[in-house]
Amino acid sequence: MSPQMCSLLLSGVWLIGIIHSVIQLAFVVNLPFCGPNEIDSFYCDLPWFIKLACIDNYRMEFLVTAISGFISLGTFSLLIISYILILFSVWKHPSGGLSKALSTLSAHISVVVLFFGSCIFVYMWPFPTVPVDKFLAIVDFLITPILNPVIYTMRNKDMKLAMRRLIGQLLGLRKISK
Repeated sequence: MSPQMCSLLLSGVWLIGIIHSVIQLAFVVNLPFCGPNEIDSFYCDLPWFIKLACIDNYRMEFLVTAISGFISLGTFSLLIISYILILFSVWKHPSGGLSKALSTLSAHISVVVLFFGSCIFVYMWPFPTVPVDKFLAIVDFLITPILNPVIYTMRNKDMKLAMRRLIGQLLGLRKISK
């Protein structure tokens, strides 16, 4: 990847993020609120603010769902396409790096699917009738960030050797204690 491509991608991500945030802020600022101001969700996000508004919010809910879903699905699709392109470029070179690339990408893809799967579910169905979003929030903000270091730790040769020794010692102790 060239520095220009990296700068272009970074600028695009920042621009899309800023535009999306400004649009959401414009929606929230103009909403008339009444009644209880409590959100029954871990996500303090625009769909839940719209639910608190004292207006007929069907069109706004549809717009928010469409924009958030488009951004989530678009980002997920671009990531999967980039992984496919990486695999094809590694596959074309007969240097034997395909298995290493598959090993690395499988770890990445599992984290990406876990992260974006919960995000896409939350934003494509932003007003659930069951508390699934609370479970997905825990997956999204707790398990996914922990998963990546764990995957890379378990791929380390020294860590694999230490884990084998630990398991061997634990199995050895269990055999003695029985």
